[in-house]
Amino acid sequence: MKEYFKIGKINYEGPKSTNPLAFKYYNKDEVVLGKKMSEHLKFAMSWWHTLCAKGSDQFGGDTMVRSWQDTDPMKEAYNKVDAGFEFMQKLGIEYFCFHDRDMAPELETLEESNKALDEVSDYVLKKMQETGIKCLWGTANCFNHKRYLGGAATSPEADVFCHAAAQIKKAMDVTKKLGGTNYVFWGGREGYDTLLNTNTQLELQNYATMLTLARDYKNKIGLDAQLLIEPKPKEPTKHQYDFDVQTVLSFLRKNNLENDFKMNIEANHATLAIHTFNHELNIARVEGVLGSIDANQGDMLLGWDTDQFPTNIYDATLAMYEVLKNGGLGKGGLNFDAKVRRQSYDDEDLFISYIAGMDTFAKGLKIAAKLIEDKALDSFIEERYSSYNSGIGAKIKAKEVTLEDCAQYALNNKQPHIASSGRQEMLEIILNQYIYNN
Repeated sequence: MKEYFKIGKINYEGPKSTNPLAFKYYNKDEVVLGKKMSEHLKFAMSWWHTLCAKGSDQFGGDTMVRSWQDTDPMKEAYNKVDAGFEFMQKLGIEYFCFHDRDMAPELETLEESNKALDEVSDYVLKKMQETGIKCLWGTANCFNHKRYLGGAATSPEADVFCHAAAQIKKAMDVTKKLGGTNYVFWGGREGYDTLLNTNTQLELQNYATMLTLARDYKNKIGLDAQLLIEPKPKEPTKHQYDFDVQTVLSFLRKNNLENDFKMNIEANHATLAIHTFNHELNIARVEGVLGSIDANQGDMLLGWDTDQFPTNIYDATLAMYEVLKNGGLGKGGLNFDAKVRRQSYDDEDLFISYIAGMDTFAKGLKIAAKLIEDKALDSFIEERYSSYNSGIGAKIKAKEVTLEDCAQYALNNKQPHIASSGRQEMLEIILNQYIYNN
């Protein structure tokens, strides 16, 4: 079989290594808080950015030529499978994620496209059985084709709604065939640009209908996977209906879907919503809906989704802190929804980028574990909220008070205590010390 990458297996060489094609912190068998790193960090290859992206952006065309490209789209699809599994094996990545149209091309008719997806996914299944590599999640690309110019589930055209439903059905079938443990909904065009031409009430109703139909179909076919929604605040539409975790939760609760869906949190989407990555993870965690992660980062000076490989150790530490507090990601994992920069066009750059991301989260995991073991932040927070452990505070916490009770307490308590110093700067120093020293 053809070898697509003239690069050997990537090994762990430790923090002192200067080899760009070696792990410095990701040691898959190292035990952290009772589990191997590889169990904490279920890294996944993104089929689209890794095998399909060719360096184009809003202002310029392709800059990359990949050895698996072919003028025959079906031949290229099979080449991508071989290249992708070679890539994952050499990096020691055990999972992948896919959109239907990444794995197989869209052809003239839906029937032909479905047949192509069946054939290529059969080959993917064969490679999975040979290598032990697994599917983390699947999804349908209901945003690229011009039919989705006004949305998919939220399109003003019922024919488009049905076409999207057909794609989702087929993608769920393939996800089941491949043993995927999650199925993701990213509403790439589920939103609007102007109210002058938009019936938001009907669009939101139809969006809920699509999710309900998908939930019912999942149960009908016995798809043993979490259903995940991936919040995103803007781009391509100005007003996305799935802006952030709290917006999506509100929508789910209104439509009685809150027990059927969790969240796939992407770092770059969090920052586009003017949130930190760990804010979105924290809200998802405390609400019980943290399902999986798209591990990337954005450029804080740019207002669009740059999908860069994660190298910010501060963000990775706080992200893994939330994951560990959550007891892990369960069926979820860490998908590298990230692409090399358009100037990084060599195959070697793909490996270096994944190594950088895997090392960053491995280091973040170790620091976060130490923070939790030492209760470096927990102790301060517990003390800061200690007034809710006794007296009126305990009654408030237990929901055993009325408004009149609180008012009477305030009348009797002439000089209320104000909150103790938040000591943000001290805590930031502590966090820095753990990053520097662990």
